[in-house]
Amino acid sequence: MDLKLDPSRDDLPLMANTSHILVKHYVLDLNVDFESQIIEGNIVLFFESGNRFEKQSGSTKETLQSESSEACRFRMPEPCHSPGTDTRTFSPKTGYNDFAICGKGEKDTSGKDGNHDNPEQASGISSSTYCCDTGNHRNEEFLLVLDCCDLSVLKVEEVDVAAVPGVEKFTKSPKLTVVSEELRNQIVHELVTLPADRWREQLDYYAGCSQAPGCGELLFDTDTWSLQIRKTGAQTATDFPHAIRIWYSTKPQGRSVTWTSDQSGRPCVYTIGSPINNRALFPCQEPPVAMSTWQATVRAAASFVVLMSGENSAKPTQLQEGCTSWHYYVTMPMPASTFTIAVGSWTEMKPEICLSKGLAAERSLSPSETDSRYVGICGHMESPCRFQNPSATTQEIIPHRVFAPLCLQDACQETLLHLIPPCLSAAHSVLGTHPFSRLDILIVPANFPRLGMASPHIIFLSQSVLTGTSHLCGTRLCHEIAHAWFGLAIGARDWTEEGLG
Repeated sequence: MDLKLDPSRDDLPLMANTSHILVKHYVLDLNVDFESQIIEGNIVLFFESGNRFEKQSGSTKETLQSESSEACRFRMPEPCHSPGTDTRTFSPKTGYNDFAICGKGEKDTSGKDGNHDNPEQASGISSSTYCCDTGNHRNEEFLLVLDCCDLSVLKVEEVDVAAVPGVEKFTKSPKLTVVSEELRNQIVHELVTLPADRWREQLDYYAGCSQAPGCGELLFDTDTWSLQIRKTGAQTATDFPHAIRIWYSTKPQGRSVTWTSDQSGRPCVYTIGSPINNRALFPCQEPPVAMSTWQATVRAAASFVVLMSGENSAKPTQLQEGCTSWHYYVTMPMPASTFTIAVGSWTEMKPEICLSKGLAAERSLSPSETDSRYVGICGHMESPCRFQNPSATTQEIIPHRVFAPLCLQDACQETLLHLIPPCLSAAHSVLGTHPFSRLDILIVPANFPRLGMASPHIIFLSQSVLTGTSHLCGTRLCHEIAHAWFGLAIGARDWTEEGLG
């Protein structure tokens, strides 16, 4: 029975079985089409299973056997072909409208839903809940469950990471002769566990693996709140492919994205994160325990600017006439719900007078003072750490950019731009090292339902803060900047906790 939720009363159901397997990295390869109001392409997920999952395998098998009478329908997607394009090796250089959408108009099959409102359920549900007898008597197959809503899933396939040049270094064999599931999973394991100081090499291999050919389609099914995937014969999370590619498209009515017009009347789209986080943008694991990194390539018409949660200030790459590509990446593990994207005809607003250098020199702490505040106290997941970087600890004002429709240029100059350096400096003086290396600020369209929203490397601000006094704008700006520490770098243990700030 399909579950209908009242957003004002009911909790968002957490379906992903994070107690068995975790996504460690996402690679998104997407096209933004304003005419159809659809974002389409594929996402590659890299998984890691651990000891705590294996300990549950015995009891899980018993549960699977006891539930073998339950029946679910799994389907293989219809072949999806573009003229002259091999969908298994979709290249980021493929043209803006070259991706053929298959299966449009399909209705989601009904499945089980659950409204989990206690800590155990909030951290993930057992895959056995979704174990299904498909008529081939393989009742003990592992089922991957991802949080997913308002998406058209077209195809799911295993990725042949062993086909990527250079991955031999992640195996015990100097040359790959016989490729097995175990070998592919070993490669992914070595890749996701590379030490933090090899992050650039890791991102390069993630990108290469994301473009590797598929090596077999996987069975999948969808219901209102989840995507369920299995591979015939894979009985545990360890046996399940650790790199899969999902071909999908969003829906114009998807509740994670807002298609609208900016204050100049030009089309734009941005993620709102609420009320269903990002599950209508890409299939993901929603519980905060599922900390992951990501990288994304997004293509749009050349007149649009793509802003995203990313450590790099991306610049457009010209592909074909009228189309550009933007690439962002994140090396700090974060919940998938913090991923943010905004595409529109934004203009970068630059201050008439730059005060950053003077303020930074005036308010900076000496290296000895900053080192004594942070060295040896980090207890986060392994990642390139700004808190242990002396140059980062003295950086009061991180690089920042402001984007808005051109019609708001005067308002940004008068109210916002001169406030950013002192607000960043004040936050540093109170809270210490900025968790993120840079910041974009976007003045979002008039239908944005809040005064502001903070995400990694990007802040959305309502145009309302531009019409008030500098005190109003500065107060809100400081509030959103502070979320870099409380709400992002430090977040909720699970969704039973309220958001910080």
